[in-house]
Amino acid sequence: MNYGLIAGNGRFPFLVLEGARRAGVRLAVAAIREETDPSIEREAESVVWVGIGQLNKMIRFFKREGVERAIMAGQVKHVQIFSSALPDLRMLKMLLRLPRRNTDALIGAVADELASEGIELIDSTFFLKHLLPEPGTLTRRQPDERERGDIAYGLEVAREIARLDLGQTIVVRARACVAIEAMEGTDATVRRAGELARGKLTVVKVAKPDQDMRFDVPVVGLPTIETMAQAGATCLCIAAGKTLMFDRDEMIRLADDKRISIVAV
Repeated sequence: MNYGLIAGNGRFPFLVLEGARRAGVRLAVAAIREETDPSIEREAESVVWVGIGQLNKMIRFFKREGVERAIMAGQVKHVQIFSSALPDLRMLKMLLRLPRRNTDALIGAVADELASEGIELIDSTFFLKHLLPEPGTLTRRQPDERERGDIAYGLEVAREIARLDLGQTIVVRARACVAIEAMEGTDATVRRAGELARGKLTVVKVAKPDQDMRFDVPVVGLPTIETMAQAGATCLCIAAGKTLMFDRDEMIRLADDKRISIVAV
């Protein structure tokens, strides 16, 4: 079985490559020119660079490499999708067929295009199951009564926002919503919340109802904790079994140092 990787930004693609190597699997990498770290060429044996709208070039590459299963890893910023990048004819036809252009619709349509060529888009955590947390408190400090109340309120709101495919993260203080994620990403949402209401903030990051694990899987890591500490946030609630924790051990140690509680529900 030959595998391919559609690589966006950040560390996610590199962790997938590392996990694949541990499993003895070689990945053919389609790197997004506007997003992917150029050092990926040192980590993968076969790499092609494609523009964000070059769907046909990516599929031709995977076909040449004999790819039967593909993994999508790493964010492609929503603003890139609406940038001045020119789509190729295949991408343009796909976009014109879409009734809406939210994340699920866009990436779902890409998955359909891949499937039409005999390439199955699979769970993006396929090689990274060890990074998905079990339910429970992951840090030394348990959430206090205030934080538990904010988590309960935040989960209700965040799940509704996620259902609408508007974002995965909200920031709460005293059971009031301070900031809601849209296109800017989790860290920017937390920073904005810190500017609006510094201190005693709880960050809630959820998966969508019936989360499609092939794409847009929630991700947290060291930058999440660093940004929370700067914003005065004291608690992070994530979705158990559906959130990737990059640098998990280091992330938990940093949270302990900063007295930030991490809970998976």
